[in-house]
Amino acid sequence: MGKLDDIYRRSIDDREGFWADAAGELEWHKRWDKVLDDSRAPHFYRWFAGAECNTCYNALDRHADGGRGDQAAIIYDSPITGRQKRITYSELRDKVARCAGVLTELGIEKGDRVIIYMPMIPQAAVAMLACARIGAVHSVVFGGFASNELATRIKDARPRAILTASCGIEPGRVIPYQPLVEGALDLAPGIVESIVVTQREEAAWTLRDGRDHDWKAALDAAGPAACVPVKATDPLYVLYTSGTTGQPKGVVRDNGGHMVALKWSMKNVYDVDPGEIFWAASDVGWVVGHSYIVYAPLLHGCTTVLFEGKPVGTPDAGTFWRVIADHGVTTLFTAPTAFRAIKKEDPQGKLIGQYDLSKFRALFLAGERCDPDTLAWAQDKLKVPVIDHWWQTETGWPMASNCMGIEPLPVKPGSPTRAVPGYDVQIIDEKMNEVPRGQMGAICVKLPMPPSCLPTLWNADQRFIDSYLADYPGFYKTGDAGYMDEDGYIYVMSRIDDVINVAGHRLSTGAIEEVLASHPDVAECAVIGAEDALKGQLPVGFLVLKAGVDRDDAEIVTEVVKLVRDQIGPVAAFKNATVVKRLPKTRSGKILRGTMASIADGKDFKTPATIDDPAILDEIAENLKGIGYPKG
Repeated sequence: MGKLDDIYRRSIDDREGFWADAAGELEWHKRWDKVLDDSRAPHFYRWFAGAECNTCYNALDRHADGGRGDQAAIIYDSPITGRQKRITYSELRDKVARCAGVLTELGIEKGDRVIIYMPMIPQAAVAMLACARIGAVHSVVFGGFASNELATRIKDARPRAILTASCGIEPGRVIPYQPLVEGALDLAPGIVESIVVTQREEAAWTLRDGRDHDWKAALDAAGPAACVPVKATDPLYVLYTSGTTGQPKGVVRDNGGHMVALKWSMKNVYDVDPGEIFWAASDVGWVVGHSYIVYAPLLHGCTTVLFEGKPVGTPDAGTFWRVIADHGVTTLFTAPTAFRAIKKEDPQGKLIGQYDLSKFRALFLAGERCDPDTLAWAQDKLKVPVIDHWWQTETGWPMASNCMGIEPLPVKPGSPTRAVPGYDVQIIDEKMNEVPRGQMGAICVKLPMPPSCLPTLWNADQRFIDSYLADYPGFYKTGDAGYMDEDGYIYVMSRIDDVINVAGHRLSTGAIEEVLASHPDVAECAVIGAEDALKGQLPVGFLVLKAGVDRDDAEIVTEVVKLVRDQIGPVAAFKNATVVKRLPKTRSGKILRGTMASIADGKDFKTPATIDDPAILDEIAENLKGIGYPKG
């Protein structure tokens, strides 16, 4: 039994004592009556019941007044605009206090909702923290989301105000936000009272009298607002995630449990100390941006990097290494998709050698399953630990990881290592029995979930039960399928929906993707299950080739088909693959396998709101046509 085993065991056997100790790292206006309130079990659990706190105070004021006032809280780095800016804890506290003053003057009170619709600029973090300061509930919507998707969230959250910017900037194009916001307000009239706009040089917003306010002018004129104590169980934010019905689900995050778990994770999972430079290369529109660009690093007293750019094209596949070198980043957290893009453009990693990465000591990957080939490439080129870890919007922080700050364990490619303390992860069958080690099943977490995990969905308790708790009573259904090995390592193979049934054999698309990704010419791949009259489903592969590959596509397809036959066996019945220019993804990097399967099956589908570039779906349809899909 090692140190991790002892800590993990205590987190399950003595939950209340474990999390009470972690909570002692933060400041509370009022101590809790009960660490874990299970009075509404088996569905609803609340952490730190009776306590009062303020997340913004713990993220900013505690440091600004406690010796970190002159330390950088945020480093803004925008290769897209060529701008950089360092904001100290004292400066950020003052900006947030004035922004909170603007909200207060607009009539926003504790419990009111505010939508934040912004690009990756410092004002986005200021807006989030300003809401937290006065107890308003923020809901960040990815800047540039379509009007109807923004309208859906306005109707559900019923925000009194929107904090936005005049535009977002992508490589080679400017996206004006005003037409998108006005379109959403036309679809959801009579709800939003005020809009505060950051004017950017690249596009102007025409202010409407009585409704719109210029961000800079409003902040300059506002007095600072003090932190408002809220209940630990009050909502901090609502973040919408895609729902199977097309109606997004509003994941609720509370104040108390959220700040305790995130603060604990910074040292114990990521092994980062206060004062160090932490960079999560994501977007505030996603949960990673909430947890690990804004809240966790600031709660822990770190400097966080807020990056407005892309892993490739701003200007090249070396931009990540440039940011790490420029700012002395110790730890980077990004999606495997970003690394596959870098690997495709710079297969030999030549650009890495142009930068001083001497302070860089760990890379964490999450958001999409990390194939072993990408892991091996990153380990080989960067010469630092590369840690795959696994979590969800719903949990807000990692469920499985190599806990580098407790006891680094051997890396097993294809696994995000073991369950993080607090999570009783089990692989179970339909009868709620644990399956034997090495056998595929549904990955579930025995209730209660640890702090920070969603207590419910916004105004939708029954939908929360139906979505996550009903299928496996007593457990939280992650929606992922996989297995656990003899050492307790978890292997997340696919979404439960992505386990395909080939002539009665249950196969994971993730396992086939692993084989395809091992081919030396393949930069990225995806596998779907397409309907088949004889076998039920057949796997179909999509291959994106590395830059500079100059071979016949048919040759490469023949080779990957043989690879799957050799490594998984004829049972996979893998015979169909096509070379594509790119894969359809969400803006956070998840591959849209379900949409691709609908195209292959000739079914009607709704273009996902989160898609990065809808034109890719037409390209995929053309490729599928070339190999005979849809059938009939």
